[in-house]
Amino acid sequence: MTADQDIALRPAQASDAQAVFEITHLSIATLGKEHYSVDQLAGWMGARTPAYYEALIANGRMIVAERQGAVIGFVDAEPGEVTRLFLHPAAAGSGLGKRLLGLGIEQAREGHAGPVKVEATINAESFYSRHGFRTTGKGFFSHGLGGDPIEIVHMEL
Repeated sequence: MTADQDIALRPAQASDAQAVFEITHLSIATLGKEHYSVDQLAGWMGARTPAYYEALIANGRMIVAERQGAVIGFVDAEPGEVTRLFLHPAAAGSGLGKRLLGLGIEQAREGHAGPVKVEATINAESFYSRHGFRTTGKGFFSHGLGGDPIEIVHMEL
């Protein structure tokens, strides 16, 4: 997959919740497997369901990337933080992550004057570094819903 003209970026709709759930799960299982244990990967999604993502979508801040009618990535942010950025593994390395990150940063800056933060997965630290984020510490994912603790890297722009 490439981040070309046939990719539409649009606000997420409630009907996207299942696709967002599946992309998150597939991305974690595929892109995180070299950096996290089998137990961490198995428990990463915790109690998340498509309904969890419907509630996030209802906040009106999530943007999805769609190609030929299929959602292939998304970004979500709140003031001061890019909270979620996931791609279908086939879209990784295509430039789509950069496009979505730019939108997430814009959203995180709305109503916020300080640095933009992200809790990066270990495997995504280099991605965020390439886009200007700097590491400020290590810790554990704070947006989790159960399962083994997931190690993350605190970063800011």
